[in-house]
Amino acid sequence: MTEFNKLVFSGVQPTGNLHLGNYLGAIRKFVALQENNDCIYCVVDLHSLTAQLVHEDLPGQIRSIAAAFIASGIDPKKHIVFNQSAVPQHAELAWIFNCVARIGWMQRMTQFKDKAGKDRENASLGLLAYPSLMAADILVYRGTHVPVGDDQKQHLELARDIAQKFNIDYMEHIRRTGYGIDTVVGEEPIHAFFPLVEALIDGPAPRVMSLKDGTKKMSKSDPSDLSRINLMDDEEAISKKIRKAKTDPDGLPSEVAGLAGRPEADNLVGIYAALADKSKAEVLSEFGGQQFSVFKPALVDLAVSVLSPITGEMRRLMDDTSHIDAILRDGGERARARAEVTMRQVRDIIGFVY
Repeated sequence: MTEFNKLVFSGVQPTGNLHLGNYLGAIRKFVALQENNDCIYCVVDLHSLTAQLVHEDLPGQIRSIAAAFIASGIDPKKHIVFNQSAVPQHAELAWIFNCVARIGWMQRMTQFKDKAGKDRENASLGLLAYPSLMAADILVYRGTHVPVGDDQKQHLELARDIAQKFNIDYMEHIRRTGYGIDTVVGEEPIHAFFPLVEALIDGPAPRVMSLKDGTKKMSKSDPSDLSRINLMDDEEAISKKIRKAKTDPDGLPSEVAGLAGRPEADNLVGIYAALADKSKAEVLSEFGGQQFSVFKPALVDLAVSVLSPITGEMRRLMDDTSHIDAILRDGGERARARAEVTMRQVRDIIGFVY
């Protein structure tokens, strides 16, 4: 039996400003993963059309995500950083996956239900098919691992279902062409072309909540800028937002159990823990019994010390868009070359003449 070569893929949508939740929940993990893995990191601009069809400055938003990747420590020479629309093979494979996947699978996706709301008949076809394109993003490189948050696990399971159905439907064609490998799905040996992608959930992946409502996720779409810390915020803005962050009148508990039922306190302690690379218990051992009037200034100092170097480098990069464009061009060329290897084989497996 053989295994697919390990490859990590992930992407971020260019819709609005990146915030602290994006950094702690995704980008920082991308940086750590590049040390021991082959990584491809993508600005998923095709996906962004499902959330915002008309962008005022899509090129600027694409460059901003790329700048955040690089400023946070991703090495675009050792790994690949590019924007999705530069590699047409993503859309080509997505169409094939649209024919493999089933409407019922798509309609069960909780994100589609949430985003489409009650008027699902008026939702775009792209929003419904979003997970199929996400599967293509990963599998056009025969990616094996994806760092995901809780909100994307269902989409990843769907990517596995699509890969498995393709492998089974085309098993004899895959065997005939010799492009697949012998592997095991469950207890059954099969000759597979696409890997069954796995979620990378090791290590802390904090769920950063709104600074104005600890029960809601920090979001780019929240109308209040005070609800989030943007990666481009300066020291003054960070300080203001943390000082104004919603809390309750009680002091911090000495144990994690004391955060139960206190979403805002839990959120701020979680942010401190993530920024300091500590557990919540370690943070509370230091600040337990203290009032937020003591804790918030310490959180401001920590947030500024961690984020200011990233913000400064992002600003420098955004002032030199030719450098970012060169990185995206190089990444796009390298990504297209890899994707085309997969697509040539997919076309052959299916029987297309090209």
